Amino acid sequence: MSSKSTIETDAVHARPELLQVAESVARDKGIERDEVLEAMEQAIQKAGRSKYGHEHDIRATIDRSTGAIALARYLEVADPVENEATQITPEAARKRKADAALGEFLIDPLPPIDFGRIAAQTAKQVIVQRVREAERKRQFEEFKDRIGEIVNGLVKRVEFGNVIVDLGRTEALLRRDECIPREHFSNGDRVRAYIMDVREEARGPQIFLSRTHPQFMAKLFAQEVPEIYDGVIEIKSVARDPGSRAKIAVLSNDSGIDPVGACVGMRGSRVQAVVGELQGEKIDIIQWSGDPATFIVNGLAPAEVAKVVLDEEAHRIEVVVPDDQLSLAIGRRGQNVRLASQLTGWDIDILTEAEESERRQEEFNALSKLFAEALDVDDVIAHLLVTEGFSSIEEVAFVPVEDLTEIEGFDEDIAEELRERARAYLATQEEEMTRRRRELEVSDDLAKIEGLTAAILVALGEAGVKTLDDLADLARDELLEIAPNGAMNAEAADKAIMAARAHWFEGEEKPAEGGADEQAEGAA
Repeated sequence: MSSKSTIETDAVHARPELLQVAESVARDKGIERDEVLEAMEQAIQKAGRSKYGHEHDIRATIDRSTGAIALARYLEVADPVENEATQITPEAARKRKADAALGEFLIDPLPPIDFGRIAAQTAKQVIVQRVREAERKRQFEEFKDRIGEIVNGLVKRVEFGNVIVDLGRTEALLRRDECIPREHFSNGDRVRAYIMDVREEARGPQIFLSRTHPQFMAKLFAQEVPEIYDGVIEIKSVARDPGSRAKIAVLSNDSGIDPVGACVGMRGSRVQAVVGELQGEKIDIIQWSGDPATFIVNGLAPAEVAKVVLDEEAHRIEVVVPDDQLSLAIGRRGQNVRLASQLTGWDIDILTEAEESERRQEEFNALSKLFAEALDVDDVIAHLLVTEGFSSIEEVAFVPVEDLTEIEGFDEDIAEELRERARAYLATQEEEMTRRRRELEVSDDLAKIEGLTAAILVALGEAGVKTLDDLADLARDELLEIAPNGAMNAEAADKAIMAARAHWFEGEEKPAEGGADEQAEGAA
């Protein structure tokens, strides 16, 4: 038998034990058999290059049905030849194969490798590395879509307060700041946690767990309350102070089912199961409402609320409570109002009835004084205007006469006189503000921008904003901070800034037009 035929016979010799090893490893690591075989091929390929030279294109293949190993050197037909170790000219290739074409590979079979100790160790390292990479990839694919689930695991070890949790085929990290305060774990303890994040990092997929995340409590309720799992009851929002107190807002899609009662369970069995898992965290279960005022009143439970005043533009609400309910509404260290604010998404200010009454009296007196001085009227008329809901001189100046004559004791002559005095006062104020603006050297171009009142222009001048460019350089928040309180909203501020920037774009167009005119003159 010739030497060549001996090589080919050895190359295709069946090795079923390789397939058995690959299947065993794949089964143990939970990965595909092909991935293990590819790792083996890379290991044999690396050993082949070590023996025949790293500059050569040595490739190994394992037959997927017999396990036979084939090792060969590949030469690419190329013109010109850039690497003689991996490429061959078309002329030389055609001497070996008459129809060899550019881009084709000539394959030279090589004898099987007799692995030495070092080669075997290298091959083992390559296989272990590839198998580990495949295992990590499988772990990432398995857990990347499980963010938001609750998992059970065993504590493997605790390092500086961080808990390494064994989830079976992989490990996860429960950081110290994601544990409930005063909660301690020992090796072997069973732990339940929420998958907060899964990241693919260089050292493999990192699975981050949490027991303080608000959704951990929501998922626990979904496990304990069948109506939540079935979608009959919805959890609309959750707020937690981990280990201390929490609030959860629920809504029933079935009018016959009480969402709060369903979550509490018979004799509190359902809520107690969640409380036990959260180390005794107190939970307020609240009926959700689409009406912000009602929802906030519910959210401040167990405190009673006397009155609420909403400011929808600022997304803020003022809550008035009886004097004896103030500490309950605020809670220890502000906990109750803070959780209610997180739950509802509104900023909440709490006042007692006495504080609110005192503030209203101060506002009443201040407004009465303003009307008395500005309109040159006695205290009785000033008090009447405030009592009837007038809150500014502008309202008196431009309100229909009929609205003023409806006030008891006011006839048409008095109403007209009040309107005239109010307009005269406003005109005087406008003149004073205009004089002050000019003293501050605020440009007339700035004064022409819609929405900038004389008071706002004076405030801008005092802040050093005196030209269109100065205003154009401001951000919305900066302009709102400069403007007198309540004089502008966000939309008006944006419009004013964009109007100030308009001349920048006009300035860009003018040189272009001038350039075109000059070109036309040159051509003429």
